[in-house]
Amino acid sequence: PSLSHPHRHGRRSCAAAAYNASLPMLRSAAAGLSAAGSRYLRMDAAAGASVGAARSFWADVPIAPKDPILGISEMFVKDPHPDKMNLGVGAYRDDNGKPVVLQCVREAEKRVSGKGNMEYLPTHGNRDFIKHSITLAFGEDSKDIKAGTIAAIQTLSGTGSCRLMADFMHRFAPKAKVYIPVPTWSNHHTIWEDARVEERPFRYYKPETRGLDFDGMIEDMKNAEPGSFFLLHACAHNPTGVDPTLDQWRIISKVMKEQNLFAFFDMAYQGFASGDCERDAAAMRIFVEDGHKVGCSQSFAKNMGLYGQRIGCFAIMCKDPDEAERVESQMKLIARPMYSNPPLHGAALVATILGDPALKQQWLGEVKMMAERIIAMRTALRSALEASGSKLAWNHVTEQIGMFCYSGMSGEQVDRLRTEHHIYMTRNGRISMAGVTSGTVGRLANAIHEVTKLSPL
Repeated sequence: PSLSHPHRHGRRSCAAAAYNASLPMLRSAAAGLSAAGSRYLRMDAAAGASVGAARSFWADVPIAPKDPILGISEMFVKDPHPDKMNLGVGAYRDDNGKPVVLQCVREAEKRVSGKGNMEYLPTHGNRDFIKHSITLAFGEDSKDIKAGTIAAIQTLSGTGSCRLMADFMHRFAPKAKVYIPVPTWSNHHTIWEDARVEERPFRYYKPETRGLDFDGMIEDMKNAEPGSFFLLHACAHNPTGVDPTLDQWRIISKVMKEQNLFAFFDMAYQGFASGDCERDAAAMRIFVEDGHKVGCSQSFAKNMGLYGQRIGCFAIMCKDPDEAERVESQMKLIARPMYSNPPLHGAALVATILGDPALKQQWLGEVKMMAERIIAMRTALRSALEASGSKLAWNHVTEQIGMFCYSGMSGEQVDRLRTEHHIYMTRNGRISMAGVTSGTVGRLANAIHEVTKLSPL
């Protein structure tokens, strides 16, 4: 039978007619949709372009001021002069101007290399290292070490120790101020500022004598608020090389005890100043003998030449073992989010050297050798300056101690040393004596005389 049906044919005809009638309207609608889609795509592209053209999240970040020492090194590297001298960096050089790795360190490396694993140290660090480090600072016969009343952890060199102390102050002595000597190592200011600790200056250096402003220091201590903290350089003050005498340290200790002031010693040069580790720790030990509960930052950058290993120790003396345990737990709590745990290799080197009597004696001899070379360069520089025809007094060159000589030269005179003689140092006139050699000391003296002869220091 046929599938056609008159009613079906009729419906198809009607549908076709309706469809044909609607075609112009459908085409118009499609054109409209197409135009709308194009507009949407254009708007989307414009929006993407707008997002791309938006200001960066960091558009308002200013350029940071250059670190004065690193800036000097950059200028030095760019200088093509064959006889240029870099006396800005605080790192030891031998008499040929070359970096030095101590023989005791090389031997310790042989013993450590290939031993053990590369696992994380605990947050407090290497316990053997800590024990030997605080013994070096407080002494072999320290009653406080034996009593377990010193809280201590391994840190990222002296900078890390100071930063932990600053954060510890902010957390547990929030209203206390820190008094910092004028002048001091420039990073001290930034460390305590970043830890949000209020800073006050105290007089230390006297430009007129190029020596210690002892009376000014004592007056500032007597006027300080009880409970304040004083940052003290244990030896070889940076940048001046001016240290109080032992008798002056005793007076400082007495005044600080009477005023209830906390002493925090930055000990970056033990052994490196005089060549004698016991003598260089004498100032802090005077305070301990007088009953102070001091804080201490130690660094093994200079005295072991472990600059890049970043090895230090942060210690606080406490009332009893219970207090020491609580204080140390908070030290670790501060360190944990800051850097989690300290370096493994350098701590093993120091622990190996200080833990072996023969290696320790070798180290004591080598650090004495470094100190004596610097002392010899001070003597040679003073002699050469006096022989140059200079009418100025240069006794401060040999009266100061440690790595740096605070020459008294102005920023303009330092600029002339750089531009006319290719000798680089910080604009405060600080000379890194570790960079002076027997082959360059004469040229340095003549250059200093040239830039200072028309205007006295």
